[in-house]
Amino acid sequence: MKKIALALMAVVLFIACKKEDHGDANLHIKGNIKGLSQGKLYIQKVVDTSFVSMDTIVINDKKGFESHLKIDEPQMLYLVLDRGQTSSIDNVLPFFAEPGNMTIESSNEEFFKRAKITGSKNQKVYEDFLKIKSRFTDDNLDLEKQGLLAAQYGNVKKLDSVEAKQLKLEERKYLYTLNFAVQHADLEVAPYLLLTETQKINTVYLDTLQKKMTPKVAKSLYGKMLSELIAQRKKAAAAQ
Repeated sequence: MKKIALALMAVVLFIACKKEDHGDANLHIKGNIKGLSQGKLYIQKVVDTSFVSMDTIVINDKKGFESHLKIDEPQMLYLVLDRGQTSSIDNVLPFFAEPGNMTIESSNEEFFKRAKITGSKNQKVYEDFLKIKSRFTDDNLDLEKQGLLAAQYGNVKKLDSVEAKQLKLEERKYLYTLNFAVQHADLEVAPYLLLTETQKINTVYLDTLQKKMTPKVAKSLYGKMLSELIAQRKKAAAAQ
């Protein structure tokens, strides 16, 4: 019995030590960057328009990486890859983090494109939005090509037509983003999308989401930022 008691005490102490190692961390991230045997990973967040590192992970083998972080709420973080031997611009992977367990799998050659992220409802919704956003981006690129050709040949009528189509496309994108955000007003990604994707949208539309947000989302980082933006716009409009 004495040996059993000592064994149980050892297990309890081991668990306690493991918990102490990670302090008050509430986000566990693990993953693997295929093909990366040496380099560094930085997990960063934006504070007052500047990127601040939350963790630095040195990669010196092919066993993957792991990080334990403390976040107050779901928010956009950035996994930055420093290969140490390349000037590639494909080195930043934004991901919507949530307290809990998350997994990030990607590739050294196509760090952003090959990324697979699991463990976050906000991230899943964000990825669904990006799929549709890519269609708007492709359509706009096509219009930009048409505009360049029109400008090159001095076709003013065609250029005006292209510009009008671009304005309509932007309006469609804004309205789609608004409707998408309203449909997911119970998640922190909703106000984030309006803050980052609809800079020129009418304040009336921002009000629409503000009224739909759940109390939890309204009190979140991005919910507060959206409310502040609306208040600033209304104050500026009243002063005119």
